Amino acid sequence: MIVKRIIPCLDVKEGKVVKGTNFVSLRELGDPVAMASAYSKDGADEIIFLDISATNEGRQTMIDIVRETAVNVFVPFTVGGGVKTIDDVTRLLRAGADKVGMNSAAVANPELISESAARFGAQCIVVAVDAKRFEDGWHVMTHGGSKDTGIDAIEWVRTAEQKGAGEILLTSVDTDGVKDGFDLELTQAVVDAVRIPVIASGGCGKPDHFSEVFRKTDVSAGLAASIFHENTFSIKEVKEDCNKKGVNIREAGLL
Repeated sequence: MIVKRIIPCLDVKEGKVVKGTNFVSLRELGDPVAMASAYSKDGADEIIFLDISATNEGRQTMIDIVRETAVNVFVPFTVGGGVKTIDDVTRLLRAGADKVGMNSAAVANPELISESAARFGAQCIVVAVDAKRFEDGWHVMTHGGSKDTGIDAIEWVRTAEQKGAGEILLTSVDTDGVKDGFDLELTQAVVDAVRIPVIASGGCGKPDHFSEVFRKTDVSAGLAASIFHENTFSIKEVKEDCNKKGVNIREAGLL
């Protein structure tokens, strides 16, 4: 049985970890390097670092923060935000990232996925998909969840896999920051559409939401931000709850 993963996400804007609701109303929560290091020590299976303002503001991801964070983290580490070219992917991997996430640029130029996977391997390439429900299904949203591309999200994840993505980071714009639980219908629809691992993101408010998404969908990992950043629940508490409910999960503190 595949071991499920618990992943804290560090959304960073202007050098500070931030969190909002439905991708807006952002508030500062702390220093990304210190928080990433703490999560690494506390049992996170992986860590994801996203510069959420990089695409909109036309900036490269903050390489210095990435490099310092990578030095202090001892679990797999994904970095995304503002990735537009193969050179961006190269710089992030050289700075210490294990994987690179891409979203808006991959939608605009799917060949970026192919080129990156060919050069570095599919295992290094994560395609982030921000999806929002519309009358005709789920649409892919870009630019921090603010722009509706009109692209069907289920078709897009299939394309991303075909182009060489090694993993899908799926965020429900509808549930992001709401804390009422993951979007189970969207999550399973995406899992059914691809063969590569899928990370569920958006909506986690308590440990039971992790065990729920693992029990009711075939997702590979669950991601959260607020409940960890605000010290509402620890990674250890989440893992203990999952274990009690029969989810195959790595114990906190074991690599």
